Amino acid sequence: MTFSLVARSADGRLHGVAVASKFLAAGALVPAAAAEVGALATQAHVNLAYRPQGLTLLRTGVAAADVVAGLIAADPEREHRQLGVVGATGSGASWTGPACHPWAGGRTGDGWAAQGNVLTGPEVVDALGEAWLAGTALPFAERLVAALRAGDEAGGDRRGRQSAGLLVVERGGGYGGTSDVVVDLRVDDHPDPVAELGRLLTVHTMLFGRPDPATLLDLSGAVADEVAALLGALGHPVAADGTEAALVSWAGLENLEERLVPGRIDPVVLTHLRGVAPHVPAPRAAS
Repeated sequence: MTFSLVARSADGRLHGVAVASKFLAAGALVPAAAAEVGALATQAHVNLAYRPQGLTLLRTGVAAADVVAGLIAADPEREHRQLGVVGATGSGASWTGPACHPWAGGRTGDGWAAQGNVLTGPEVVDALGEAWLAGTALPFAERLVAALRAGDEAGGDRRGRQSAGLLVVERGGGYGGTSDVVVDLRVDDHPDPVAELGRLLTVHTMLFGRPDPATLLDLSGAVADEVAALLGALGHPVAADGTEAALVSWAGLENLEERLVPGRIDPVVLTHLRGVAPHVPAPRAAS
């Protein structure tokens, strides 16, 4: 009783799943993904064994369509299952068992698969696929959520709304480079879960997004003076070890440590600092 999109980035580095449903905590059951391996969504009458089994098959180089065929062939309840799979290369694949509640079906393309059941109609998966294809200018996670939003706006689950989830993986792309999980967000019970998922992704990106090297500012001169004044106003005075040490201390408390770059400051961090600090007059330029 769910609609979802499984997808791969054009360069093959990112895999992800976006899902929404009139079902409690669908994000806890539906998605699975492994970096540079693939992603899958199990739904309708969920078979949680599909997740490890499917990823194991993908790791051995089995194509998405053959993963789907293998999983359902061994499943006596396959008529009640729905499944979407995308691998490291090639087209996505989708299965909808004939016993799934209508409307139920899927649509696939190179590197993606959209599917859903108990939907208002085929326009939901059409909207998922079309929004995914149209979203090439968006960052990968935002593109997944945009596609999910399009499916929701096209009618979504005909029973209503309750939960949504987003899972994105990339080799070494997780927190501090210590895991492959880039994004793992869930809205388990909410009247507008897709919108709330989008809000959470915005917060996640602000806190944990990687700085854009082209936008970084040198932490010197007027910029350093302003940062020192703002930090002082927040109770983080600059000591003998300098502005950068005070910035690191404050940023850790604000959960912005992933955006720190030695000797420079991310404009996202500076904007947040300006927003939370009491008003501090901008430093005068040297005459």
